[in-house]
Amino acid sequence: MYGEYVKGFDNAMELVKNMTERIPQFKSVVEEIQRQKICGSLTLQHHMLEPVQRIPRYELLLKDYLRQLPPDSLDWNDAKKSLEIISTAASHSNSAIRKMENLKKLLEIYEMLGEEEDIVNPSNELIKEGQILKLAARNTSAQERYLFLFNDMLLYCVPRFSLVGSKFTVRTRVGIDGMKIVETQNEEYPHTFQVSGKERTLELQASSEQDKEEWIKALQETIDAFHQRHETFRNAIAKDNDSQSEVSTAELGKRAPRWIRDNEVTMCMKCKESFNALTRRRHHCRACGHVVCWKCSDYKAQLEYDGGKLSKVCKDCYQIISGFTESEEKKRKGILEIESAEVSGNSVVCSFLQYMEKSKPWQKAWCVIPKQDPLALYMYGAPQDVRAQATIPLLGYIVDDMPRSADLPHSFKLTQSKSAHSFAADSEELKQKWLKIILLAVTGETTDDPNEHSATLDDHAEPKKKSEC
Repeated sequence: MYGEYVKGFDNAMELVKNMTERIPQFKSVVEEIQRQKICGSLTLQHHMLEPVQRIPRYELLLKDYLRQLPPDSLDWNDAKKSLEIISTAASHSNSAIRKMENLKKLLEIYEMLGEEEDIVNPSNELIKEGQILKLAARNTSAQERYLFLFNDMLLYCVPRFSLVGSKFTVRTRVGIDGMKIVETQNEEYPHTFQVSGKERTLELQASSEQDKEEWIKALQETIDAFHQRHETFRNAIAKDNDSQSEVSTAELGKRAPRWIRDNEVTMCMKCKESFNALTRRRHHCRACGHVVCWKCSDYKAQLEYDGGKLSKVCKDCYQIISGFTESEEKKRKGILEIESAEVSGNSVVCSFLQYMEKSKPWQKAWCVIPKQDPLALYMYGAPQDVRAQATIPLLGYIVDDMPRSADLPHSFKLTQSKSAHSFAADSEELKQKWLKIILLAVTGETTDDPNEHSATLDDHAEPKKKSEC
């Protein structure tokens, strides 16, 4: 009876207040009764509050009584038993009050969400709510969002700027089951962390370091409590850096990936072709989160985390999810697809050179003659590029070491038929180092160490003069 009275207390108080304000006759009767001597000059609300306060007062009284009572008193056992009974009742009433307050808050959230989300349930408990910023995957912008954290789910909401009706629209409902929290590092955006669930992965930015720590703590404690209720013991925070961005092969399609941001890559992460705004735009694989071109994302697979819906995926993920396997005969890598770092670390010679093709302007290029392909010269935009911009098969070329201009005294030229390639080194020493290797390559000879040979133009027959293109 006491618990039921406590649960209905707030509604009863609100009802008395509204009735008093709206109905003059009710107000008049209440005031007339309150003036009676038996009411002790107290209002109806004060009398209604008395039962709520009675049990806590009994508890305090008995605790004080036991402190004053000698342990050998005849009343000690009865007083201790009474305190246990009263404490149980007080705990029950406090629990009832908390449940009532929680249910009331759930109703308020239900209205803020447009009465569309089924959250008004006695088993649901609101843990934390608040504003947050979400870092966009396609750019570096931060978007305002609002989170409602419950004991079994996280509601990721978008604010609605409306004078009446709902205040938020639910964008995603992320279940606590399988959720992982990772503290991320972002130089441009501080106080960031990542929420990775089966339904979606979110990279969020808090307003301060304290706010971030509070969110991480609330989320982690909720995850731990959820697992305890389900008798599982899994560590929900992924400390390994790989777990921040990669979804394991076993989880492809089952867990929402973290999307690689568009500005973090300049070329397709599968075919290595450079992106541009017209013919090769960026797309995201919904399974692994990699940024790929339209050719490499021209596949669809059913993703379990997205309710089995067919979604755009890359070729690799399509083969894993669908079980499709290519012929065991691997395709040979294109000649331009050898990574610069791969060949530079195992090269006959490599350095920056100025380069000009025919009458085009001079440009700087990272040039490499790899040991695995010593008869070809690879040109990259930078030492860490994953794909060469061009390659020149040196066999059969004619070498001319005459400077092209006074501004470039350490230049030389390669010609063959209608092809003409001009190079310029930063020093005469570097130029001679390149010429020693190239003079061997054009005749089909190879070397592992450019210092082992002292080949110069004088060692070769003077080439026939050719007209410059």
